[in-house]
Amino acid sequence: MQIAAAMGPTVVAVDVDTEKLQKQLGYGASIALNAADYDGRALKKAVSTFAAENNLRQTEWVVFECSGTAAGQSTAFGLLTHGGYIGVVGFTMAKQELRLSNLMAFHARAQGNWGCSPEHYAAALKLVMDGKVTMAPFVQQYPLDQINEIFTAAHEHKLSARAILVP
Repeated sequence: MQIAAAMGPTVVAVDVDTEKLQKQLGYGASIALNAADYDGRALKKAVSTFAAENNLRQTEWVVFECSGTAAGQSTAFGLLTHGGYIGVVGFTMAKQELRLSNLMAFHARAQGNWGCSPEHYAAALKLVMDGKVTMAPFVQQYPLDQINEIFTAAHEHKLSARAILVP
């Protein structure tokens, strides 16, 4: 979210965790919507209404799916607009049923990636060094000998920040 906001666009945060959503409002998100409060069409309408009220475009939305859940991927696909782009960042083993014809109908694109390419490291680090991206509120260090407990907590979605294991 911070990187997107640093690049200039207005950012809409969508999640099912109210605490995480509220935190995003202080770090780049202009609005935070809890997907649990909406069905798919109502969520898209809420984003569209926000866009209209703020004189933002109704097409060519860029959606990054970072949850790594089937529900998150379905939600992201449901936000597809004409000329839109969906970047799949989150990973899930769950199978997903999507109508791929929406890509054709909306003249849209979908792309996945497996992390940041090394050629982008310098630019990403510059955003941090320039204070445009803040890491501290979103990471927490743990001793490496707690690896099993941290992995369990991660699988149970009990971590409130990215875990960094330190030897």
